Amino acid sequence: MLDGLALLGQSYLSFLNPASLMYGLGGAFLGILVGCMPGLSATLCIALLTTLTIKMAPNDAILILICAYVGTLYGGSRSAILLNIPGTAANAASCADGYALALQGQAGRAIGIATSGAFTGTLFGVLCLAAFTPALAEIALSFGAFEFFWLALFGVAMSGSIVGEDPIKGWIMGCLGLLVAQIGQEGLYAYDRFTWGWDELSGGIALIPALIGAFGFAEVLSTLSDPVERSLVQMRDSILPRFKEVFQYWRTVIRSGVIGVVTGILPGIGEDSGAWMSYAAAKAVSPEKEKFGKGSIDGLMAAETGDMSAIPGGIIPALALGIPGSAPAAVLMAAMIIHGIQPGPMLMIKTPQFVYDVVAMTTMATFSILLFGLFGVRPLLHVLRIRRTVLMPIIFVLCTVGSFAIASRLFDVYCMVVIGIGAFFLKRRGYEMAPFVLGLVLGELLDKSLRRGLVLSDGSLEPFFTRPICAMLAAVTVITMLMYVPAINQRLTRWWRVSMGWLSFSKKSSA
Repeated sequence: MLDGLALLGQSYLSFLNPASLMYGLGGAFLGILVGCMPGLSATLCIALLTTLTIKMAPNDAILILICAYVGTLYGGSRSAILLNIPGTAANAASCADGYALALQGQAGRAIGIATSGAFTGTLFGVLCLAAFTPALAEIALSFGAFEFFWLALFGVAMSGSIVGEDPIKGWIMGCLGLLVAQIGQEGLYAYDRFTWGWDELSGGIALIPALIGAFGFAEVLSTLSDPVERSLVQMRDSILPRFKEVFQYWRTVIRSGVIGVVTGILPGIGEDSGAWMSYAAAKAVSPEKEKFGKGSIDGLMAAETGDMSAIPGGIIPALALGIPGSAPAAVLMAAMIIHGIQPGPMLMIKTPQFVYDVVAMTTMATFSILLFGLFGVRPLLHVLRIRRTVLMPIIFVLCTVGSFAIASRLFDVYCMVVIGIGAFFLKRRGYEMAPFVLGLVLGELLDKSLRRGLVLSDGSLEPFFTRPICAMLAAVTVITMLMYVPAINQRLTRWWRVSMGWLSFSKKSSA
């Protein structure tokens, strides 16, 4: 424990320099700008910034990306409150009460409350990140090739729930990502696979162009095909929150913080679920249920605390297990891999300092959004007046430059365009890109672990099922997939309700 505190202290001290502070504030500022613009997402922001930071030192690059991640989700509350359009999916729960307060002439108050909830929620998540990540990584140190295979397969299985409501579509996209990851020379013997004699494909599909195409270029096409413009609610009151109100809802902050961290840790749940679950929990126990949806401070505080605390929660399994808890966390993990950092159980052995560096980075991001949230609101609101039809061509240029700059290959630009066009048509039919990216990231780990395991076992599949951790991971993976079968899900739900009803009846009878 003392060693961990010493490493954490070193991490905090290492970022107390002008350059790191500038990177952190700059990343948070860019993230807030992206979050303020409806339709853009944290995944898009991280993907584009990854291309811009590719030549930077790993810690500086990851600092910018994490601050941008936190800033984007926080900035999304601006458009939710002033336009009734969530900047990101995670801010949808803030629309009801935030926009209602804005219509009542309390837009500044709503932004102040959202800032307070975001700050306290993220700070609570940071504490959990520092406490749980090393412990979870230590448990995972006993993993070998057999366990890594099931861990990667479990991550792909979770692609059924990472976004959207149809698990089948999620699994299809996850498997598609796995297939694309197999293109090029395989990792053990450098044998060409799925290249069809095309030399350019021997190097495989680069991760950065794939990310940019799936989230950047596809978003450009989606926005230009169906642009949406809305009028902005004017803000006339004070932005600074009333500390009495903040302390009044401390139970909401703690409850929503716990819910957000738990939903972030669980792969496939994400920040939007954290916000809605926190909102529902606050409404269930609130003595002022009638105010929810009509301008409830409690509801707005719960929603913003829940989604922001889920950010550090989603980073915990990404660092400790190599399984991201949400779509933005998946892209962030991909960026770490690009910068030479391999998340997973071995991270605490090879580079334990990096785990605590991430804690320090997230802390810096937390205080950055507080600074911009309290003192930079009015200037930042001008970005909401930029027409998206003007903004999207600029983003397209960034997508093209970012794809080409990695390896100076036109082939990467072609890959970005092809993947972007494919993603555009797939998204219009309800297929999301986050599972595709997750499969692309986990594809190499799954492939290598499977073949290494077969080499170690002389071609036998028995160790994949008989080793204790493997058996547990296999059972969890199968149960997870079965839970999304409607018939099984309905039976389990019915059994749970009957059991809870019988339990409550027994308690009443005994009383």
